[in-house]
Amino acid sequence: MKLVTAIIKPFKLDDVREALSEIGVNGITITEVKGFGRQKGHTEMYRGAEYVVDFLPKIKLEIACADDVVDGIIGAIIDTAGTGKIGDGKIFVAPLEQVIRIRTGETDEHAL
Repeated sequence: MKLVTAIIKPFKLDDVREALSEIGVNGITITEVKGFGRQKGHTEMYRGAEYVVDFLPKIKLEIACADDVVDGIIGAIIDTAGTGKIGDGKIFVAPLEQVIRIRTGETDEHAL
């Protein structure tokens, strides 16, 4: 099992969610986050004063999945979240040792 974590631009969320749904992903955790990488920040004006916004709003997706669907998930995210511009985001894949469904006590892939 794997945990796929993706950081994407907020306006791409609906497209990514639809693409993941089409390939059979039925569970996603979504969190609003802020951060920066190569995109850095940007300057804005507020009441005549210029200030730097260091952290940009992003969406963090977390998907627990079986090993055989990881490539499909990665492909769907890249195809729908990519704009070709800086700040498109990143995808992280990590091993997932154990999953337990609290309601039934099912474990591992049965709990996904």
